[in-house]
Amino acid sequence: MKKATPVLSLSTSASTSPRLTELPPLSLYIHLPWCVKKCPYCDFNSHAINADKTFPEAEYIVALKRDLELSLPLIWRRPITSVFFGGGTPSLFSGAAIEEILSYARMLLSFALDIEITLEANPGTLEAQKFVDFRSAGINRLSIGIQSFNPKHLQALGRIHNETEAKRAIEQAQPHFDNINLDLMYALPEQALEEAQQDINTACSWGVAHLSAYHLTLEPNTWFYRHPPKLPDEDIAADMQIMIEHTLAEKGYQHYETSAFAQPRKRCMHNLNYWQYGDYLGIGAGAHSKISFRDKIIRQMRHKHPRHYMEQVMAQDAHLDDLIATEHTVTSQDRSFEFMMNALRLTDGFDPRLFHAHTGLTISSIQQQLTTAEERGFVDWQHDCIRPTTNGRKFLNDLLEIFLPEQKQSNHSHRTQP
Repeated sequence: MKKATPVLSLSTSASTSPRLTELPPLSLYIHLPWCVKKCPYCDFNSHAINADKTFPEAEYIVALKRDLELSLPLIWRRPITSVFFGGGTPSLFSGAAIEEILSYARMLLSFALDIEITLEANPGTLEAQKFVDFRSAGINRLSIGIQSFNPKHLQALGRIHNETEAKRAIEQAQPHFDNINLDLMYALPEQALEEAQQDINTACSWGVAHLSAYHLTLEPNTWFYRHPPKLPDEDIAADMQIMIEHTLAEKGYQHYETSAFAQPRKRCMHNLNYWQYGDYLGIGAGAHSKISFRDKIIRQMRHKHPRHYMEQVMAQDAHLDDLIATEHTVTSQDRSFEFMMNALRLTDGFDPRLFHAHTGLTISSIQQQLTTAEERGFVDWQHDCIRPTTNGRKFLNDLLEIFLPEQKQSNHSHRTQP
């Protein structure tokens, strides 16, 4: 499953912040940055493997273990509710390597009894034995990056797999995993509505627990951004989105987040924690963290390039600060905006008490913005629930702009799925 991208703070300066009465749930994100080749639409921190198809797996696992050790003071005694291996292409790693870092994490941290442990996998990097090995290593949820079953669109997206390999990966995974997500994309180069419908129908035919459907966007620092392909117009893309929502609803999938659809009791716990403004420790090259303390919330990002990251973490006198490329404290204003930016992606919305618990702020601090959003028909505010309306979900950017701190509105652009 495509990672839900945690929202970054808009400010680097701290101000007097309210205290948290409790700490939110904590997830662990492990970034495995290598892939066979960089896809033209991808803006994640990913790096192509060597020409001889090798990468420093063993060295990187040692670095991850050291990273986790150095990070312990930030999260001491806090239980871990979910683990997510993202990339890159984590399925390039061996089952033994995944088991090594997971076993070490279990030794240092307290894992919840019902912990969800997800690994992203791409067809073309998998054979049948790998599914056995990943399950044995402790992975209990698999997210397979299908994107499309159409050969023309797979080629346009620069994917290394074909339709047959995509279907084979699902077929081989199902005997070992009862919690599988399929990543799909729509509004692809020269894609027709009927072709998007066929992708959704094919995905549904497997009866997997979870589907993610992402609108292709042209992100800065990607090949597609520099060389834009011909994409469907906005009306066709909107028709695709409506078709996807209707088709998946008919198949029993709950549309619980902007791009996420799940069978009952199969929602992604890791991404839900992001969307509910929970905490996450990110280890690995370029990984992001959001860590709450009683008196502050901090954000960190580790050094992006794998070699530089490994050199820093494995230095004899390494300290956590040596791994961090950027760090800042989230201001009170940005806490409220970040919370809303995430929580308003949820179809069911949120309890106002969650806003207070995870930001330290009272809901009255955004009373004016909520009233404006309600008057514009973007949110429905009942006593114990604030949720986006159908129009609020459709015009999510417009809804979120209402909560953007005034001094940021002139120069801020937010990424959301339409």
